Amino acid sequence: MSGKWKMAAVSIASVVLITVNLYLIEKKESKVERTVFVENWTKVKKDTITDTIQTNGVIKPVEEYDIYFDTKKNDFKKFLVKEGDAITAGSSLFEYTTTELDALKANIEAEKTEAEGEIAGIEEYIGKLRSYQGNLTSNPEKAAIDESVEKNLKIDITTSSSDLIKSNIEQEMYKQELEKNSLNEKVKMLDAKLSSIEGQSGAIMSTSEADGVVKNINKNLNNPIISIVSTNMAIEGDFTEEEMKKAEVGMTIKASSSDSKTALKGKIGRIHSYPAEEPSLKKDNRFPFQALIESEGEETEALLVGSKVNLTVITNEKAGVPSIPIEAVQYHKQPYVYKLTKKGYVDKHYITKGLKAEGMQEIIKGPSVGDVILMEPDVAKNHSYFITPIQFEKVKAATYKKFTSREKVRYLLLGILEK
Repeated sequence: MSGKWKMAAVSIASVVLITVNLYLIEKKESKVERTVFVENWTKVKKDTITDTIQTNGVIKPVEEYDIYFDTKKNDFKKFLVKEGDAITAGSSLFEYTTTELDALKANIEAEKTEAEGEIAGIEEYIGKLRSYQGNLTSNPEKAAIDESVEKNLKIDITTSSSDLIKSNIEQEMYKQELEKNSLNEKVKMLDAKLSSIEGQSGAIMSTSEADGVVKNINKNLNNPIISIVSTNMAIEGDFTEEEMKKAEVGMTIKASSSDSKTALKGKIGRIHSYPAEEPSLKKDNRFPFQALIESEGEETEALLVGSKVNLTVITNEKAGVPSIPIEAVQYHKQPYVYKLTKKGYVDKHYITKGLKAEGMQEIIKGPSVGDVILMEPDVAKNHSYFITPIQFEKVKAATYKKFTSREKVRYLLLGILEK
């Protein structure tokens, strides 16, 4: 064959080869057209998907309660604690007296003074009676009588006999002694009342109802005069409007701080439904919350008030559910993924989505755990063949030895039949 014929034959063969390939490429339903190169894929895995809120907080006492004092009804005496003092339930905080007791005390004291004055008057009167009685005995003719004695005897001493006058004096003295004894009993009773009041006025103390630390003392007696904070610590922070849509009381929290060696655990205990500041269009509203810290037992590490913490609020969590990376999911009217079948096809599968968080998507309905999913679904067509790059690093004798006899036969037959 001459050189010209050889050149012509090669040219014709080339044209035929190119034409056939173009035909195969452009042919409707051509396998060339329906073959996709799959470089990235993943398997549906059983995983735990956790949806969280990441925010910050600060360590503060769980509670703060104030002690008030009524200066209109009571007289303040003195404080019995100092700021920073650790106190327990029942500890004395300050002393005071009530103005009501003071008024009662003053009335009783006045009543006692009056009774004592009456006793003194009776004793003086009895003295006069005895003096007149003595004069009547020693010298009746010259016995002088006090005007008050004569008035109280209620007899005419100028016409009455000495015996009658002495008898009236005895009766009057007896009557006065009775009155004196009665007044002495009254004085004793009043003294007892005064002692009781003195005892009360000295023992009235305001006491703490719980353990804590004295945070503030107002020495000007402006209320609250004492503020006490609890020794139990909590985490306080605030949620954004978006976070408020997910946050609920009772959700689990985890926190870490540079001041603490161990991670803190607890739950959201309170969320304010009204913003910390008046709502405004010009700024984002923030909603305060408090998370209670769970005790780790007697060896719980002491927390420094004011420490900053990084806080994770677990808003939803599902464990052991089928999940895939979010980027594997496409959406056209409803979500779908491309699943690589064992027969070498890429098939579209609609799915029902569940929880989505941290880059993972839960599959409620669709491919099962272990199914292989295309990670680049936008390059695929339904029921396409797929080819994957050879992973030369895995083509080793050691890898081959890992296959069971059944897998070796299965993959050999697949290679022959799928050719």
